[in-house]
Amino acid sequence: MRQTAAEPYWNTNVARHPGILRAVPAGCDAALDVGCGDGLLARKLAGRAKHVTGIDKSPEMIARARESAPPGQPQLTFVAGDFLTADLPRATYDFVCSVTTIHHMDFEAALVRMRELLRPGGTLVVVGLAREASAADWAALIAFAPIVRVTKVLRRARGPQGMPVADPQMSYGQVRAAARRLLPGMRYRRHVLRRYSLTWEKPAP
Repeated sequence: MRQTAAEPYWNTNVARHPGILRAVPAGCDAALDVGCGDGLLARKLAGRAKHVTGIDKSPEMIARARESAPPGQPQLTFVAGDFLTADLPRATYDFVCSVTTIHHMDFEAALVRMRELLRPGGTLVVVGLAREASAADWAALIAFAPIVRVTKVLRRARGPQGMPVADPQMSYGQVRAAARRLLPGMRYRRHVLRRYSLTWEKPAP
């Protein structure tokens, strides 16, 4: 039986959705999901924000997202395009998020663009992939590997077919250092299921 975008599924990206949703500020008017894929997270955000925009470079993923959008939700918009060059309003979004997409782009350019699109007082959450480089990175990978394998089996991990994939080029240390420079005061966290997250609130004037 062929899986459709609207069917529920779990994977190590979806595992981060609850934390992302908790970070949405109260009274959120506009939210942006960068690299929205089939729109699963954007549809969840629609329950917490008045207007949600999902953008993805893959026309196939955007087509699935539009097909899966519940009818009668005019506040949910999907845009096919390159996030770094797309025509998006600056300093408008109360919440910007991205899940395992930033390693497909120039990391620093993407963070700067997200920072510019966020309104003062808004919140940014980036969940990403990085490569192991230090002894501590490899120790963590080895320690967490059994947990990751068992969790994936128990949760029957899967995802929509056709999702673009790429290997991360930056190490965890490089990600952390660059993010601290570009997003002063950001909170960095390394997660068990081979993900990291960056959370940042844009200073109000």
